[in-house]
Amino acid sequence: MIYLFITLGSLALIYLALVFFFGPTGRKHPDLPPLKGAMIAHRGLHSASEGICENSLSAFRRAIENGLPIEIDIHLTCDGKVVVFHDHKLQRMCGVEGRVEEMTLKELRSLRLKDTDEQIPTLSECLNLVAGKVPLLIEFKAKKNHKALCRTADAILSRYKGSYLIQSFYPQVLLWYRLHRKKVCRGQLAARFKKKGFLMWLQGTLFFNFLARPDFIAYRHDDYAFPMRRFCVWLGAASFGWTFQKPEEIEERKKDFDTYIFENFVPTKP
Repeated sequence: MIYLFITLGSLALIYLALVFFFGPTGRKHPDLPPLKGAMIAHRGLHSASEGICENSLSAFRRAIENGLPIEIDIHLTCDGKVVVFHDHKLQRMCGVEGRVEEMTLKELRSLRLKDTDEQIPTLSECLNLVAGKVPLLIEFKAKKNHKALCRTADAILSRYKGSYLIQSFYPQVLLWYRLHRKKVCRGQLAARFKKKGFLMWLQGTLFFNFLARPDFIAYRHDDYAFPMRRFCVWLGAASFGWTFQKPEEIEERKKDFDTYIFENFVPTKP
């Protein structure tokens, strides 16, 4: 009998340890129910064939016209301005060497997105355009400057009247929001990282949830079966999937995710 109690006690301790390290916040955030079943336009409703670049005002305008929530990415420039751009490097979208964080806003304004007349927008310009018409999902792209980015972006977002959620691959961003703006809905971005180093592998297991305590988990949809993702969802985290490329992929994963981040197609309106 004593061995049974020892076994049950050990299992209970293991369970409590798993909940502590991997568990979400446990709250039911009011910004999540409106997004249940929603499809979120990844970097706006962009289209290469139509000359509408990702993370451009045109892509955001097109998403609004289709009534779609929008996912955007933000960086902090070297002169302390928040801009909407995905990559850390400028080469792919602007055809020049350099990193966003190393440039001033004026320098970035001299560039164009691909072969269009579109500039890299600021966060304020994006917010002025969206103006609460659709929800925003804002990804914080931060490495060494996460505190400065969080403070600066929050100063702008705190004046915004529309609905928004924040997410990041970096748990320290979520920790900042947990400590300073706990009412804002926050999500942990992750995937089953391979050959990315130990810390990235650990982040992919959602181990750092004990710091971040996310309200939702945004996980790469191909990795839907990962046990710790399912464990977090079972504990109450809302489940976002990224990035769906075809409507059929969403149909295949409807039982695994609550919300779908997509690109490269226009959803059929209900």
